[in-house]
Amino acid sequence: MAKANDELVKPDNRDFSFRQDHLTGFRHNYELYPNPSHDYNSAFEQLLDINLQIGGSCEASEIWNHFQEHKVMPLQDSTIKHIDEATKEAIGNHQSDSFLSFPDSETVIEASQKQESQEINNDDLAYNTIDFTPSPPPPPPPSSQCWSLPGAGPDHEMAVGMEFPDVHACRKALRDTAISLRFEMHTIKSDKTRFTAKCMGEGCPWRIHCAKVPNAPTFTIRTIHGSHTCGGISHLGHQQASVTWVAEVLAEKLKENPHLKPKEILEEIHRVHGIALSYKQAWRGKERIMASLRCSFDEEYRLLPQYCEEIKRTNPGSVAVVHANPIDESFQQLFISFQASISGFLNSCRPLIALDKACLKSKYPGTLLLATGFDGDGAVFPLAFAIVNEENDSNWFQFLSELGKSLEANSENNMPRLTILSTMEKQIADGVESSFPTAFHGLCVHHLTEQFQREFHNSDLVSLLWEAAHSLTVLEYTSKMNKIEQISPEAFLWIQSFSPSLWASSCFEGTRYGRLTANVITESLRSWIEDASGLPIIQMMECFHIRLMSLFKERRETSLHWSGELVPSAEKQLLDAMEQSRVHRVYRANEAEFEVMTGEGSVVVDIEKRSCLCRRWEIHGLPCSHAVGALLSCEEDVYKYAEGCFSSESYRRTYAESVEPVSEKVEWKAERDADGEDGIRTPRAIRDVRRRKRVRAEDVGRVKRVVHCGRCNQTGHFRTTCVAPM
Repeated sequence: MAKANDELVKPDNRDFSFRQDHLTGFRHNYELYPNPSHDYNSAFEQLLDINLQIGGSCEASEIWNHFQEHKVMPLQDSTIKHIDEATKEAIGNHQSDSFLSFPDSETVIEASQKQESQEINNDDLAYNTIDFTPSPPPPPPPSSQCWSLPGAGPDHEMAVGMEFPDVHACRKALRDTAISLRFEMHTIKSDKTRFTAKCMGEGCPWRIHCAKVPNAPTFTIRTIHGSHTCGGISHLGHQQASVTWVAEVLAEKLKENPHLKPKEILEEIHRVHGIALSYKQAWRGKERIMASLRCSFDEEYRLLPQYCEEIKRTNPGSVAVVHANPIDESFQQLFISFQASISGFLNSCRPLIALDKACLKSKYPGTLLLATGFDGDGAVFPLAFAIVNEENDSNWFQFLSELGKSLEANSENNMPRLTILSTMEKQIADGVESSFPTAFHGLCVHHLTEQFQREFHNSDLVSLLWEAAHSLTVLEYTSKMNKIEQISPEAFLWIQSFSPSLWASSCFEGTRYGRLTANVITESLRSWIEDASGLPIIQMMECFHIRLMSLFKERRETSLHWSGELVPSAEKQLLDAMEQSRVHRVYRANEAEFEVMTGEGSVVVDIEKRSCLCRRWEIHGLPCSHAVGALLSCEEDVYKYAEGCFSSESYRRTYAESVEPVSEKVEWKAERDADGEDGIRTPRAIRDVRRRKRVRAEDVGRVKRVVHCGRCNQTGHFRTTCVAPM
């Protein structure tokens, strides 16, 4: 038996084996060696079927030539079954060369027994005794299936003749197969008409060649040489696991959850595909698919002017401004305050604003500047947002300036005197003083206690500091500070460096409504930042926009079910005060003043000035138990003496207006394309502030080495820095 030049492609547990002749043309011949347990009719039928499956020629003349070349015994024309008329006619044309005859069973048995007595090589096939039993279903065509590698399956089997819509689909299919079967490919040729690759395993003969089908856009697998002997890769990485592959694998998951983190992406790919990627690959893969789903980071900066116009169009009265560097038009700040927020704050919220900030993680890192108010129920009320390229004096000043102008424009010259809470850094203090000259500016106690804890690391002292800040009277404040001094005089002196009029409730001139902190992001809006972080700038702001829209709707609907005159939190405080006032003894001095006796002493209440010696009424805005006792004694309506912002009706006015959605990005993006404007450029890279490099003191007596240039032979410089003309 003639030995084929190419390696035998021998799937396990198959009745038929094939030798593949790798030709350069379109013809692919396969030497068929039937198991003697099958008749020649079945073999002939299966050869036709196989040629149909693998894309080879099915012309009868070609099959006849194949039989003549390999001296396979021809068939008898009368015994050929299941062959169409055209094929029979083609075969009949060859009867002049040889008559088709079917060998008897004895001849076949003798040939089989003779073959069994001969020694065979590893590439030859053993024959068994012929048995005329019905033939099984035809075997699959020769394939690239790497039977020795784990994970092999029919979904990743590459067969000769398999077609693909184009070269990109062909490359993608081969890439996915390599990743699934855990072997790496090296591309030899790749262009618009052909693709050739081989296994990167050392000594592995596997090789595949694909080419474009003539007069058609499709690609087909032409040849597959050998089978894998490498056993696959053993490391966790994979050369074909590119950023493009990561993006394709994650497309559906990122549609469902756009906030999937790179770390979670790495874990998912390792769990499903067993591949370990770098953090950068996961990040770039997510960035690529998010850009295709939405818009690129760079493109969204260019769309900011149109986005601001869309905000003002859909929400009349809103303020939406983008500021750019006048030198290079690079992004500096995006400020947005919705009309519903401005109106709700001025009409019904407490006259109290907290300023906070948060770092934003994204392709272009930035900082979120945030101004919030507080509604009658004590909940955070987002007032204005600003995304800036970095936190600096200029951006804080611009943010507070825009906030002041937006409030002033809607207050109709009736702006309440505000209380502003912040960390009181110099850049913020200067902006507040410029934009809100009449406002009371207080220090965030949370910020103060964090600094105190870092300095002294004493939880008992921190607790005493909080108690001193919450003290309602100067006497109580002094008592707490004396305790701190007794424990640590250094801590007492450190606290005294901050004026108590900035942070202590008993000494602060403005009305804080019991609010001591400005870290609203940490308390209430952390989830907003987490959802928005990592998104392009417009998508980031839209995340805040959608959250604000839902917040207004939910709180507006919730307030419709309230039956009390005051908001629930104020109602509870007032009911508690009424309960406590039952044990007080009240003595009226005149129309306005009362003396109220308690178990702890006596206090003076003035219902006309709305003040009490305990100062709770002034600081919190609700009558204390002493005031309630005095009001009830003269049959006054206690609810009328609560601040107007605590009424249920006032709360409903706070959320009366709606935050409207903006239209689809495609519409206002088309406007920018029509205008032909370049738009805002991406932010300039901000250099990290690094510690100054320590300069080593030079030795006085040390002689410096003289360096010579190898190019001009002069001293004082090297060849790489030489500028001498040659």
